[in-house]
Formats: sequence, structure tokens, C-alpha cells
Amino acid sequence: MTHERHGAKQPNRFDPARAAILDDPARFAYVPPDALLALLEIPPGGTLVDFGTGTGLYALEIARRRPDVRVIALDEQPQMLAHVREAIARCGLGNIEAVASDALAGLAGSADRILALNVLHELGDQALGDVRSLLVDGGTAAFVDWNADVERPVGPPRDHVYDVADAAARLAAAGLRIVSRGTFAYHYAFVVTPIASRSAPF
Repeated sequence: MTHERHGAKQPNRFDPARAAILDDPARFAYVPPDALLALLEIPPGGTLVDFGTGTGLYALEIARRRPDVRVIALDEQPQMLAHVREAIARCGLGNIEAVASDALAGLAGSADRILALNVLHELGDQALGDVRSLLVDGGTAAFVDWNADVERPVGPPRDHVYDVADAAARLAAAGLRIVSRGTFAYHYAFVVTPIASRSAPF
């Protein structure tokens, strides 16, 4: 299954030919894994879905640091998933798996936490509905994305990403309530939970 992109800010999907950019550990300097773990607050033995995992750089790092957590690296692009599966095989971690978007129905209601790193600007309305459907009751999702308000030497063009106010409005329109906010060097961060009164995803 490939998500439609109605509602996405960035006009085109990320090109898998540029995967090396996503696999650069230099990314940890401006979005540190320990800071993400503090934001996520994954419960012991919990399940984390890395929604739009790309090359799996962060999913693998979280799996290393939290061996008690089941990490599901989810992506819709076969080239990215192949990259993640090769990386999992090399590292030998047993608490991470790579899955395609067609596994979403089977994962409904199973995620204690969701990490959505650098993907809000790429997600259509359908995908935001999927984020809602994946969460357990009381689960949360952390959206960490490039901030259009910040000048930066890396990342997409500023007109392809949201500023803080527009990002907050997009999440609210998707039936997600912001429970906390934070910032990184080039990113905003929102921790959200589904609004209970919203009966169904998109």
C-alpha cells in the first residue's frame, strides 16, 4: 500500500537514491537519540513504531539503547525497507523488525509510542489517520520535524516544511491533541495523543 499525499506540504516523496543523507550519523548532533528517548518515554517492554523510518538510522539506535523495547521500523518505500533489513541483519539486534505499509491493519492499536521524525511535511491525511489508529489507548506520538522558522544548513527547503504554528494546526486538524512541546537546533517537537471524541481516522 502506498499512501496518497493529499494534505502533504512537500510536493514529492523523498528520493531513495538520496538515502545516504538519512544514514549519516552526523544527524545525531542536531537530533540526539537520548533526547528523543526522553521525549518518547517508552514504557518498559513497550512497542515503538518508527513511522517513515527511512534507512532506519534512529530505529536501530533506539533498539540498541532500549533492548527491552520492540521497535517496528515502518516505511512505504521498498528501497528503504531493503536498506533497513540489511542493516538489521548486520547488527544482529533481535528487538527490531522492518515492515511495509501493508502491515498497518495488523498493527492497529499496538503501538505504545510512535516516532515520526522528519515526516510530518511528507504525510498526507491518510497517513496521519494511520498514526492515530496505531496507538494503544493512552499512547502518544512524537512528531519531530524541520522548522520553517529556523535558518539551517541542512534539510528540505523552508517552503516545503511547516513552521511551528502551522504544524500544530495540522496535527489538531488530524484529531491529535498536543500534550507537550519542545525544540531542537533545527526542529520543533510535539508529543500528541488522539482526541478521544474523534470517532475515526481519515
